[in-house]
This record gives sequence, structure tokens and C-alpha cells, in this order.
Amino acid sequence: MARLYDSRKRILVTGGAGFIGSHLIDRLLDHGHEVLCVDNMFTGSKRNIDHLHNHPRFELMRHDVTFPLYVEVDEIYNLACPASPIHYQHDPVQTTKTSVHGAINMLGLAKRLKCKIFQASTSEVYGDPTVHPQSEEYWGNVNPIGIRSCYDEGKRCAETLFFDYHRQHGLDIKVARIFNTYGSRMHHADGRVVSNFIVQALQGNSITIYGDGTQTRSFCYVDDLVEGFIRLMETGSEVTGPINLGNPNEFTIRELAEKVIEKVGSRSELVFHDLPQDDPKQRQPDITKAKVTLDWEPTVPLDQGLDRTIDYFRSRLPELAPSA
Repeated sequence: MARLYDSRKRILVTGGAGFIGSHLIDRLLDHGHEVLCVDNMFTGSKRNIDHLHNHPRFELMRHDVTFPLYVEVDEIYNLACPASPIHYQHDPVQTTKTSVHGAINMLGLAKRLKCKIFQASTSEVYGDPTVHPQSEEYWGNVNPIGIRSCYDEGKRCAETLFFDYHRQHGLDIKVARIFNTYGSRMHHADGRVVSNFIVQALQGNSITIYGDGTQTRSFCYVDDLVEGFIRLMETGSEVTGPINLGNPNEFTIRELAEKVIEKVGSRSELVFHDLPQDDPKQRQPDITKAKVTLDWEPTVPLDQGLDRTIDYFRSRLPELAPSA
């Protein structure tokens, strides 16, 4: 249900041309706000925001958050950072810069403007967890020098910066730890398990599973996640987070693969490869804090969300056809 606001806000969304960012922008525009989308298009896509090209309250700026940004806004959502292993390992130094320098620049902007700022953190701050499910009080089990560290440690440092700006400068911060999210506008080749399985099944290719498929994930549909973002942003200054946002229903990777094959009606076979370094064996959020603080929990079941996501990728199937 659309919210009613006393006044229209001008809201900055960094990483706004990405999968999650573009859905957030749609919701903010639906709520009557003006949105400035900032993206360097490294993993974002103009396709995700093409439908907003002529929207009177939408503006796109091509910019890299590792450089300072001088704009006037009322709120900031900082989502800028490649979020899939294929993308963030492509240029690990730049990934760390985006998380750390990007946080510094956006926090500096929020400090100057005296405005509320949201940080899109990640469940990867928990690493390969020794506690299950993961609550916000768990400090994590992270390899600081592995191939995933550019992302994991970059996001951990960004959280540190957010809380230091909050303590030292009184900044109104909101930190959300995002668990596995899926839905339309996912990049078809980002290496994430949901998009991988759907595209492989639609193309009739073998389904690639890393490890034996018993590792678990919890999948949250993007609409639910965006609702959590906005509810967190609407809280008073006494609520900072970090708050887990994700779906606590846990599935094995093999269960997901078999479900996708069934829904697509594919004859794809399962093919198993070695598990990548530091790939977590379990991932399940404890969302008690989100339920109590935000009155939030996911409402879209996996079957329904997968149907929508499969329909999206099926509509794009001609352009996703493997090259001869």
C-alpha cells in the first residue's frame, strides 16, 4: 500500500541502475519522491531503468562513488558495489575501494547535508558462519585474505565507518544486512545461484552445482527486501541497525536446482564441481530484530517468487541464447 507523506523528498540512490537499486527507485517514485540515481554502470544496466527515462521525478547521473559527489538531497541509500562473486572478484581492489571510499564519500555527503543515510551491507559479513542461524550479534567467521575478502571485508569496513560517523558526528545511519535476494532484473551471468539455475534450465544446459549441493541458502524476493529497506529508513534516529533482511526459510542448493528444473519443465541434468574457496556452507538469517523493530518479514514464498523470476528470464530468452 502506498504511503502518504507530508512532503516530497529528494532521495539519492547509489547503485540505482542495479538489480535491487532499480526496484528501490520504482518504490520511492511510487511513494511520490524525487530520485537521483547514481551509477557507474560497472554492473548496473540502463535496461533496468529504461522505463523511467521520461519520468518527471527521476534523474540519472553517471558517477563512481569512489570519487566525491556534490549534490543536494534529503536522504541517501548507498547500494553501490558489485555484489556477485564473478563481478566483485573481477577487480577486487576496485571492489574494496567502492565499499570503503564509497562509504567515506557518501558519509561525508550525509554529514554536510545533515541527512539520513542507509547502507546496504550483506550477510557476507558473517563469512562461513559457525553460528546458525545468524543474528546481528554474531561477529562472523571471515577469511581476511581470501578471494572473497574484497567484498566481505570491504562491507565490514563500511559498517565500521557508518557506526564511527554515527558516534563521532551524530549521523543518522541505517545499516541493513542483506541475505540472498532474487527477482526480475537480476543479471543473467552474475554467477548467483538463482539466475544461474534458471538460465541454464531455460537453455537446456546442465545445472552447475558447486560442492555436493547440501549447502543451504535462504532466498528473499526483491519486493520483500525493498519493503524492509523503506521501513528501516522510516525509523527514528534511535534505530541504527545493523538489521538482517532476508527470508528465514532455508533450502539446500540441490533442492533449489530440482525445483527450478521442475518449474521450467527442463531436462537439464545436475553437474557437480568443487566448492569455491570460503563459500559458506550455511546461510540463514535470524530476523527477530526486523520483526520487532520494523514489523517486517517476507511475504512472497519461494515458489511464487521463482515463478515471477522464471517468467522474467523466459521473456529475455532470445537474447540469452548461447552464441554459436
